[in-house]
Amino acid sequence: MADAPENIPMRLPDPASIEAVLARLPTGSDEAALAAALTEAFPGFPFSTSGIDEQYWRDTRSVVAADGTRIAEYRPWMEAELAKDNGDIGALWTRLRESDLQISEWHGNSVYAFAPTGPGAADYVQIRLGLEVEWRAGPIVNPTYRPWGKGELLDPSWITHEDMSDDKVIAGPLYRMLGRPGSSVVHVRSFLTRCARLEREKREAQRPEMERRVVRETTREGTTETPFLELVPDWFEFVPRETRFFQDWEESSASAERVYVHWALDIYDYDDKGTREIGFVPRPRHLPEERLIAGDASVHILMDRVEAIDREVGVPFGWFFLMTHGNRVAPEVGQAIAKGLRSQRVVLPDRDARVLLRWAERSYGF
Repeated sequence: MADAPENIPMRLPDPASIEAVLARLPTGSDEAALAAALTEAFPGFPFSTSGIDEQYWRDTRSVVAADGTRIAEYRPWMEAELAKDNGDIGALWTRLRESDLQISEWHGNSVYAFAPTGPGAADYVQIRLGLEVEWRAGPIVNPTYRPWGKGELLDPSWITHEDMSDDKVIAGPLYRMLGRPGSSVVHVRSFLTRCARLEREKREAQRPEMERRVVRETTREGTTETPFLELVPDWFEFVPRETRFFQDWEESSASAERVYVHWALDIYDYDDKGTREIGFVPRPRHLPEERLIAGDASVHILMDRVEAIDREVGVPFGWFFLMTHGNRVAPEVGQAIAKGLRSQRVVLPDRDARVLLRWAERSYGF
């Protein structure tokens, strides 16, 4: 799958055009309205949307009056107020704690939009968004305790997110694009191609080192040295876990469903001290109620339970992908069922058995 053609549309939705669509949406629009607006704005892309339970708080805060009127951005405003008191935190605290000024911040939950671009498992576009509200989070300073340093003043620890309620909302809910430019709008097949290419390039750059590396083993007869590449001859053919996830989906019974109906991708693509880091963590849209571990259960009981999970999440062989994610199915379950397949104690559809046994031989997870 890594070497498959990108099958990328001539023109993908671009961030600026998506932002324009979001700006036109009325406050409080639901996911159906979002999908309809994106579909209308980008002909050829029939969008669907889904919220994922990933709550977050933006670190951008504002100073607001008691009626919710926004006055200024919090940090520069507070630094300017501190300068008025010549850096005297006690004097600032005494002055501000009698005011009715408050701090606002933005709270959001992740929302994803998807549109197919072809028949393959990875042939689709994903847009990562947030549905956000701005709310009155707390008083401008802690009225009870004086902050003892500038850091405590600029990062208000007296705000507790548990106090959020509808009567404190002053703006929203509204949609906002999330993520870095390389991860907010993604054609998934093209992204997988980049993942595989960058992995090959990283490993190829290490070829001289790997060709010199040896593995030493000491026995009673003495010390032996074996070239590393003799022990791991396919080291340069390593397939990233992201590619394997989609390859396994496409080659298993799960292919009866589109990936994005059941999973969203938390994509990252950034430079870390000169090294490109690229990949994703899959986020399940549907989770079984209980976590499944192998424990002392027989392989037949485990088969009954994974089949129940498939029915619960609505996709055949869905338990396998939950296992690679690790949230609700432990990897030991997959190893136990693979052992049962080898000993012919249980059966799976041939295509699912091939995928599971391949995973059991060289496992991966997120």
